[in-house]
Amino acid sequence: MKPRYIFFDLDGTLTDSGPGIVHSVAYALRKLGVEPPEPEKLRAFIGPPLLWSFAHFYGFDEEKCREGVRLYREYFTAGGMFENSVYPGIPEALERLRAAGFHLAVATSKPELFSKQIISHFGLDGFFEAVCGAAMDETRTEKADVIRYALETLGVTAGESLMVGDREHDVLGAKTVGLPCVGALWGYGSREELTNAGASALAETPEEMTELILRM
Repeated sequence: MKPRYIFFDLDGTLTDSGPGIVHSVAYALRKLGVEPPEPEKLRAFIGPPLLWSFAHFYGFDEEKCREGVRLYREYFTAGGMFENSVYPGIPEALERLRAAGFHLAVATSKPELFSKQIISHFGLDGFFEAVCGAAMDETRTEKADVIRYALETLGVTAGESLMVGDREHDVLGAKTVGLPCVGALWGYGSREELTNAGASALAETPEEMTELILRM
């Protein structure tokens, strides 16, 4: 079945959110008494859920992970979320897909509250029928759960939907729910990461992603 509903990841797919995320993580680590590494190494935090990242990369227990998230948000809400920019070609890609009759939504592991603020700040809100993200209490952070939530919000099935994302979490979450996923190579995931996760196709640019979807 040709997909009619396209779900987009936010960080690393619609916007280059790296600076704000890296600075927020570094702030949280310093507050926790950990000297952060060079910014390049903190880019691994872009995309996955924060609780998972603090546990996976630093071995924090649950209590310390939650404190890390709280401190991260302290910097992020004070302005870090807007240390960010829309990738070149994204508005044009969204416009073309909408004009072709596709229904667009955001499905991100970033908290929904922040995601809506970012989408609105960059003037992208008019393209999307829904912005679906993680719950602030961290009860809905896994990508598969967010995608299921997006499907329920729009009242559609996995069989008529497609995911676009730049990290393995997007691909694996989509596979769990039964969606194909186009890997966005302009983001933070490598070709190897996305291929190994099972992306159905890869696109170097938003324009190439649009052409792939239009040909499906």
